[in-house]
Amino acid sequence: MQLEAITWQRMAERLAGHLDDRDTPSEQAVRQRVGIDGAPAADTGVLAGHLADALRERGRAALAVPAAGFLRPASLRFEFGREDVDAYLDGWYDTAALWREVFGPTDPGGSGRVLPDLWDPVTDRATRSPYAELPPDGVLIVHGPLLLGHWFPFDLAVHVRLSPGALARRTEPADRWTLPAFARYETETAPADRADVLVRADDPRHPAWTGLPG
Repeated sequence: MQLEAITWQRMAERLAGHLDDRDTPSEQAVRQRVGIDGAPAADTGVLAGHLADALRERGRAALAVPAAGFLRPASLRFEFGREDVDAYLDGWYDTAALWREVFGPTDPGGSGRVLPDLWDPVTDRATRSPYAELPPDGVLIVHGPLLLGHWFPFDLAVHVRLSPGALARRTEPADRWTLPAFARYETETAPADRADVLVRADDPRHPAWTGLPG
């Protein structure tokens, strides 16, 4: 697999142009949905932020939604202990709420009223954030870990990959118990194969990518 060195800003501009090219005029505009998948150490919010900015510069409305805003309550996440790998893979993120509050409203004919986050893991309470209105020609950007194993309806999927060594180095010591979960995710879900775009970011200052899908 050949990778091309690129900056995050330039990558975002290329992705925004690709989304514009795919946004064919029609009587009923359809919202586009982008997934930026990667472990917390990959800091997917950086690319999501650059992409949202690049789209707005093109006159497109864009809304970035972090998966971390849809964690389940602590009583459910820690039901089998605070460092249970199976629970982290299958029970930490409220995928039903993401379908209901994020993907459903952005379906064709949907209301466009997207809840940007649901749960604050620090206070372990609902965020009570107001809904955001995404217009019919807007772009939804969902970013965070473990996104490509749930059949979310992304029009464009990006996987930001770290090598096992880089992932271990860049993961906070308190969170290194999650490393086996991401090893399993790589093996069982194969996110690099499911993604339209693969980014290598072992050194976050010098990412490289496979380029845009044909």
